[in-house]
Amino acid sequence: MLFYLLVSLALVLALIGVIGAIVPALPGPPVSFASLLVAYFLGNGAISDETLAIMFILTVAVTAFDYIAPVWLTKLGGGSKYAVWGSTAGLIIGLFFMPVGLLVGPLVGAFVGEVLHSQRVGQAFRVAFWSFVAFLLTTGLKLVLSVVMMAQVVFAIF
Repeated sequence: MLFYLLVSLALVLALIGVIGAIVPALPGPPVSFASLLVAYFLGNGAISDETLAIMFILTVAVTAFDYIAPVWLTKLGGGSKYAVWGSTAGLIIGLFFMPVGLLVGPLVGAFVGEVLHSQRVGQAFRVAFWSFVAFLLTTGLKLVLSVVMMAQVVFAIF
């Protein structure tokens, strides 16, 4: 009975982790790593200590990069904190208009945030572009890592 409960928990966490790689309110890679950890403790040896260590390091690195990259790339484009906040707000609002809103929301949000701050449309376009690049890069990295961990969990279970 405990075995089936742990298998179910690992699969649910893996699925939530993949969803969390896209939805900003859920920490995708850490949840995916938790699913990998549960699968590891099932004890069938399908997940090695080395795999677990590597996935932990990648989870920490990708999670840290997810916090750093949007600010760094928005600043690289000359943006202000208003552009970062606008991008985040645009992403959250965009979730209600899936799937297009997920892509357009951060772009529009960063643009609006920067226009409100600087009053210059040209600069706002540049800032929005770099903010959008950060969103695509971090979301892509989180999604790839979460899917890889989900695949490892599924392989370990079945």
